[in-house]
Amino acid sequence: MTLEFQLNGKMVRTEIQADTLLLDLVRSLGCFSVKRGCGTANCGLCTVMVEGKPVLSCSVLAARVQGKNVTTLEGLQEEAEEAGRFLAQEGGEQCGYCSPGFLMNVIAMERELVNPGEEEIKEYLAGNLCRCSGYMSQLRAVEKYLNRKGERRCGQEDASMGR
Repeated sequence: MTLEFQLNGKMVRTEIQADTLLLDLVRSLGCFSVKRGCGTANCGLCTVMVEGKPVLSCSVLAARVQGKNVTTLEGLQEEAEEAGRFLAQEGGEQCGYCSPGFLMNVIAMERELVNPGEEEIKEYLAGNLCRCSGYMSQLRAVEKYLNRKGERRCGQEDASMGR
């Protein structure tokens, strides 16, 4: 079947089998930031954005993105590099295998949530497994990333409101 969609801002037209997974398709198109991990939609390594929302590409048929916009980390280089610096500074990247999926979710979270608290951050990132760092360094990195512009985020008190 013929599939047409946008990948990282570029129109793609390709032939796929009806059972082709989105993970396999984007990797075949050179988006190697999308990793194969558990294959059961539990680890977050295969996260991509479809229409701006994070999805686990190992559990989505490629045919479902017909006419849609798909973004991988390759399409978010500037944001990913900035978020990645915070992750590295806190020692949360370790081997780096899980980092692309993790960064995709951090970027999506920043776009979706306003001033998330620690519990909201943990809940949003709960599907991202990392086998070699502790989650505390990743949490610190995300909080610092979200606070980088000096905005009130992550449940911090706003002194100007008398709190």
